[in-house]
Amino acid sequence: MECRHRGSPRPKKFRVQKSAGKVLASIFWDQDGILLIHYLPKGQIINAEYYSSLLVQLKDILKEKRRGKVTKRGLFLQDNAPVQWALATQKKLTYLDFRCLLHPPYSSDLVTSDCSLD
Repeated sequence: MECRHRGSPRPKKFRVQKSAGKVLASIFWDQDGILLIHYLPKGQIINAEYYSSLLVQLKDILKEKRRGKVTKRGLFLQDNAPVQWALATQKKLTYLDFRCLLHPPYSSDLVTSDCSLD
């Protein structure tokens, strides 16, 4: 309800547009730069199957972009999200010859990426 004088014109309202919504990006990088950015399709959730498919894509991109480094075993630093520690994901990491580093909970030394990935 608005308070106005009799006969005064109604104030103009701004045009309301729907929000684009939230967008979730999975970003994988190494010391030489960004390797893979993948945006979660609308309506899809992240589960072990989806995350495992990203790991396969990452392995293929590593073979393309980092040819000299592929002979070395890949090290992963992940947070403690349930999908990243699911049994199916762990099996896929082992199959792709990636090794996970432990991420201690509530560690002040390891924070999420609050930096630019340029």
